[in-house]
Amino acid sequence: MKSGFTVIRDDTPSAAIPRGAVVAMGNFDGVHLGHRAVIAAALQMGRALDRPAMAVTFEPHPKSFFSPNTPQFRLTDEAGKLRLLAGTGLSGAVVMTFDKGRAGTTAQDFIHHDLIGRLGISGIAVGYDFHFGKGRVGSPSLLVGEAPRLGIEVDVQAHIDIDERPVSSSAIRMALAEGQIDDATAMLGGPWFVAGTVIHGEKRGRDLGYPTANIRLDRNCGLKHGIYAVRVGRGDERLDGVASFGRRPTFDNGAPLLEVFMFDFKGDLYGASLDVAFIAFIRDEVKFDGIEALVRQMDDDSAKARAALAAAPDAFPKLGVVG
Repeated sequence: MKSGFTVIRDDTPSAAIPRGAVVAMGNFDGVHLGHRAVIAAALQMGRALDRPAMAVTFEPHPKSFFSPNTPQFRLTDEAGKLRLLAGTGLSGAVVMTFDKGRAGTTAQDFIHHDLIGRLGISGIAVGYDFHFGKGRVGSPSLLVGEAPRLGIEVDVQAHIDIDERPVSSSAIRMALAEGQIDDATAMLGGPWFVAGTVIHGEKRGRDLGYPTANIRLDRNCGLKHGIYAVRVGRGDERLDGVASFGRRPTFDNGAPLLEVFMFDFKGDLYGASLDVAFIAFIRDEVKFDGIEALVRQMDDDSAKARAALAAAPDAFPKLGVVG
């Protein structure tokens, strides 16, 4: 099925760019509730102006450009972010390469060359704290001040709070690092997910009665090591399961690996692309004295995961098709 979600990049010919769109601009790491408020504003503005609504975002994340040697725990890689954006109702995304040239572009030049000149935007929605341009001089107030002269609409969204705590990508990273899946889910507006290809492992799970699909996550993934109730997506299929993310201290204490056991599933998944949504935290990763104790705990983990998943029957991120 062909997607209606179009991705425009720096090398996209001008003739292929739909001019006059309303844009939601931001880094959109995680596409959390704050981001979704900006997107909803752009969609509403687009309907009012009878214009398409698109996202404007940046890759790599500007923090990775400015601090290349500092590990960056991204909530979503570029592909995941675009799939989440495609699930919001936007008609596409403009992915701008964040490099030395863009980092050195003044806010005024960015507005006039990129937003007005290249995209020909008719409106823009941003969050209250979004800054852009050299030295981060570009701000929501600058856009509001320029709007009458440029002939565009501007919408600035206030921060979103949950239980009097601001929603932010950094707050979600902290929640995931502490295993607070419920908090992360609330701020995201749905379960946090990862995507990856199933690789071969040591096949210990098969011998224990728990064959797993193993996925290597980004080396900077800051998710707390432990056991989780998960829901797995393979295309349109949804499978419930229990997963371990960590170093397997009972066996080898090796590099972090996500190992997913899917309930009531039989089949070969090697090389398959899976989406894994984290529904609930079950327990910390611990070292066991023997295999029997480990298997007993795995039985208990599975029962707890089934109960958590039964309480969240529809929990899965809304992902669109990018193409």
